[in-house]
Amino acid sequence: MTQQNTSHAVMAQRNPNLTKVDDFPTPPWATRALVQHVLQKTIGLTDLHKMSVWEPACNRGHMAKPLAEYFGTVYATDVVDYGWEGQQQEWDYVSTIMPNCIGNRDVDCVITNPPFSRAEKFIKRSMFVPGSRVVAMLCRTAILESHKRYKKIFSIHPPAYVAQFVERVPMLQGRLDPKATTATAYCWLVWIVGVKDTRLIWIPPCRSTLERGGDYS
Repeated sequence: MTQQNTSHAVMAQRNPNLTKVDDFPTPPWATRALVQHVLQKTIGLTDLHKMSVWEPACNRGHMAKPLAEYFGTVYATDVVDYGWEGQQQEWDYVSTIMPNCIGNRDVDCVITNPPFSRAEKFIKRSMFVPGSRVVAMLCRTAILESHKRYKKIFSIHPPAYVAQFVERVPMLQGRLDPKATTATAYCWLVWIVGVKDTRLIWIPPCRSTLERGGDYS
């Protein structure tokens, strides 16, 4: 059996569009932290197995796969093809039309790690996904700063929760590395339909308990 070479350099050669996008995959434990400490424990969503979620920047599935551990239905799209077999469609999320893999169905949640350069557009787009009850974006904590972002986003669409990691979430270009470190702080911004007041919460130390075998393979 021939093993597929999925290194960042090789995949970029197969699809030159990869050199034009923010390719910083999310460590799976950071997604499980959102589900367990925010969606389930804080918000009280105990029926995720009956719900659907859209991951519109699915990359190589490092977020979509842990979401599938909790949600009944996971839709995974991205603007380019990263070579992950679970990606259902190439799709530009900021487009106004729903992708064919979702069609006319409502989506209960939108959860993603948006490209940093397009985070504002991702947030604005997410406010109008049909049927969506919860939107969660993994962002650099610094996104909360800026007069421009406050005026165009947060004053109009304030998140229900800013869930700040007390541990750092290391992200590297094109790969995951369990030994990586970072000086960048990250948080989950979570919007809930009908909630207009923002509450700051902390995601406690949980990496050691939420990492799974195979997460970095």
